Amino acid sequence: MSADTPPAGAPQPGHTGHPGHRAHRVLLTGWFSFLHGEVTAGDMLAAQAVQHTLHKAGIAHDTAWSPHFAPRALHLTTADPAHYTHLVFACGPLHSHPAPDGTSPLLDLHTRFARCHRIAVGVSVPDPTDPAATGFDALLPRDTTGAAPATDLSLHAPAPARPPLLGVILTHGQHEYGPLRRHTTVTRALADWLPTTRAARLPLDTRLDTRDWRLPATPDELHTLLTRLDAVITTRLHGMVLALRAGVPALAVDPVAGGAKVTAQATALGWPAVLPCESVRPRHLDRMLRWCLSAQGRRHAAACAVRPADTTVLDALLHHLHQPPPAPGSRGSGPQAPHRS
Repeated sequence: MSADTPPAGAPQPGHTGHPGHRAHRVLLTGWFSFLHGEVTAGDMLAAQAVQHTLHKAGIAHDTAWSPHFAPRALHLTTADPAHYTHLVFACGPLHSHPAPDGTSPLLDLHTRFARCHRIAVGVSVPDPTDPAATGFDALLPRDTTGAAPATDLSLHAPAPARPPLLGVILTHGQHEYGPLRRHTTVTRALADWLPTTRAARLPLDTRLDTRDWRLPATPDELHTLLTRLDAVITTRLHGMVLALRAGVPALAVDPVAGGAKVTAQATALGWPAVLPCESVRPRHLDRMLRWCLSAQGRRHAAACAVRPADTTVLDALLHHLHQPPPAPGSRGSGPQAPHRS
């Protein structure tokens, strides 16, 4: 999906109704249409509900989007008022407060589309005397003073799709690898690719914190999050390992040139979905993600979760601990500082 077009399921820039209604053409707008307006999930679902209603009624319509959200879609500045008989404003509050550039978007909308019959639907009206509200020819509010509230338009949108849920666990550190680090390049490549995945994406961290509610405080809390995912995208060793411990496929990217601990651990676990930093390209990421989300990928991850633990290292630890301590002065240079995974 291009960043220049609305996401799948969004009302499209234009739609032509049945021939019997060619005398009517609606421009569908909302706060999602303004340059400085934001596009929320509720806004888009409200737009879908109106678009679906117009489509079923055979009424021709276009949808105007903010150029920041959809640069190549229809924008208010390029929509010709003479082309429309009606303007529908869906969702959000009606107010004339100025935008960051000092303009009042709704008042400007009334001025520019003064020849259109203007209808506000599914909106909040905190002040019925505000010119932003009185400028509409018809108000169909979801809530306003002295009237019973109506259900939000988002509840009337078509049934939602179920895209996969991806956890994203990235690392920006690992300075111990010096000039072999490719973390910045890899992170940038993933940031460019992730919006194209047609998936819900959840940023996660393996770092624990008992004070920050946005981070898990215990490994069990992180495990609970991981079990809800369909796959994990990660550049961290523990991002991969803990995902597989939860039975969740991990698309692991080794951010160190030539491969380092991520690749080594994948080899130890027999996990094939590891991409070297030298091969981080959209086509390779797409192919590997498809495998992770496939039945084969899920089975392989489930097998990693239930495999018998290899206790070789822990057995070796016990062996050393059972040996008599060395005589004073016979020790080596001491243990090295542990590397963070």
